[in-house]
Amino acid sequence: MVLNLIAVLAALAGLLAAVAHGGYLAMLGAAANRRAGGEPVNQYVRSRVPVAAVTLGVSLLALLLAAGGPAADILAILAGAGSGIVGYQALQGTRTRYRSGG
Repeated sequence: MVLNLIAVLAALAGLLAAVAHGGYLAMLGAAANRRAGGEPVNQYVRSRVPVAAVTLGVSLLALLLAAGGPAADILAILAGAGSGIVGYQALQGTRTRYRSGG
């Protein structure tokens, strides 16, 4: 019971980080499309989309694994936490790279 709750929370945290990273990339790409000199940013966004897609897929897999037994819960915790960490670090790296003043 407690292990399942931890697995679900880890999977949801990973899903949140993956969706946040994907959303930030989408927002950055949309802004780059509107600018005349936005092609370098657009290339960077296209290069980071696979990372966002994989972290989203792994976090969804973790959410599915959380519906299983105790062994699947442990795998869900590892997958959810791993995808969350990778997604969060990727989001922070992108934000740091394109941070403007303010």
